[in-house]
Amino acid sequence: MVNNFENLLLSNLKSLERFVYYKVSNKEDAQDIIQETCLTASLKFESLRDQSLFKAWLIRIANNKCNDYFRKKAKYETVSFDLLADFDLAENYTANNLQLAVKETFEQLEETDRQILCLFYLKNLSQKEISQILKIPVGTVKSRLYYAKEKFKAMYPYQPKTKGDEVMKKLPEFLPDYKIEQSDKAPFSVKCEELPGWTIVPKLNEEVAVGLYYMPSRKLNGYFDAKVIGEAEIYGIRGVEILAVEHEMENYYRTDRVKENQRNFIAQLTDTHSRFLAETHFDNGIRKVHTFIDDDEFTENWGYGEDNCGNEIQIEHKNLITRNGNVIKGNVKPEVVDIVGRYNVTINNKTYDTVCVMDLNCFNDPVVSEQYIDKNGRTVLWRRFNRNDWAFEHYGKTWTEMLPENQQLNVNGETYVHWYDCISTYIL
Repeated sequence: MVNNFENLLLSNLKSLERFVYYKVSNKEDAQDIIQETCLTASLKFESLRDQSLFKAWLIRIANNKCNDYFRKKAKYETVSFDLLADFDLAENYTANNLQLAVKETFEQLEETDRQILCLFYLKNLSQKEISQILKIPVGTVKSRLYYAKEKFKAMYPYQPKTKGDEVMKKLPEFLPDYKIEQSDKAPFSVKCEELPGWTIVPKLNEEVAVGLYYMPSRKLNGYFDAKVIGEAEIYGIRGVEILAVEHEMENYYRTDRVKENQRNFIAQLTDTHSRFLAETHFDNGIRKVHTFIDDDEFTENWGYGEDNCGNEIQIEHKNLITRNGNVIKGNVKPEVVDIVGRYNVTINNKTYDTVCVMDLNCFNDPVVSEQYIDKNGRTVLWRRFNRNDWAFEHYGKTWTEMLPENQQLNVNGETYVHWYDCISTYIL
């Protein structure tokens, strides 16, 4: 029986760790919960009648341990500055104004209102989980949440946008001319809540279209639409579902857009990270699902950050990469990301104050990217560079041979060539 338990635990330990790390952001606390879960499982193993259900049983124990953890912390939790997704920052207010307004509004609420809002919005717990933690019926949780949110709305000084304020705009057939000028001002830190590689924020009512423009033709080569279509939950972790559809260019100007390549994601935005929870797509008519807990294929393609925790949304200048014009120096193994300077990017006669975030060894390939992010935490322009020998076995030529007129970067003494740019409807 002991050997049976040990074998089952070892084969499911990775899934257990992934689950707890996704539920609890503090790594030390997460490790304590994992140990407690293993101990409880060993003591109660004899009560498990069907060992084929071990994984689900183990995750259920872990979920209960996480609930106990949140129950102890509920009274002391502080408010997230992004507590309510319904409210947007007006153009004439700064991020600091917004943070202060949320904090001050939150502090005006009664303790019971603060507690339930924290559990639901900050800790991303379901109503059922909150019910168990607070030992109140689910119906009471629903009513408390509703009235707490209404009280917050009544006190909050900024008005939310109404439906119809934002209209999806069409990407141009050719990439508009743009100018990138380095600023003499110090780089600013920025809160970027976009999902890695998809420039969409996993919040309700969010949508974006992203176009890919090959250089030097600057012609739109491909694009995808992405929108948040509703709330979702997987393995007890709440997030949102995103529909992303990649289109062929021949269908771009059709009014009846054809769904060529459709993916569905479940993603989550926490107070520290933006991350994927699951990805689904169709392969030969079969719907395939990959989650953060199920297999290594998800980890390889969608699992960003240590322990699949996602990308940190607060980006700081860390001096990991230095840039002097087109000369870049920094460690490329493993992948390294850093702010390399402040730049004014002008597109469509509008100038954006941005920081340039460089990603060396992006996609775990000899690829470098430039991502220009404005003070709203949104991507204005994304540019890709390939190392000169990237995919040589496929193309049979170096990139300086194929694209001799394109911009080149010198990264740690090696040549990288500009391949394509991406813009989104955010800047339109």
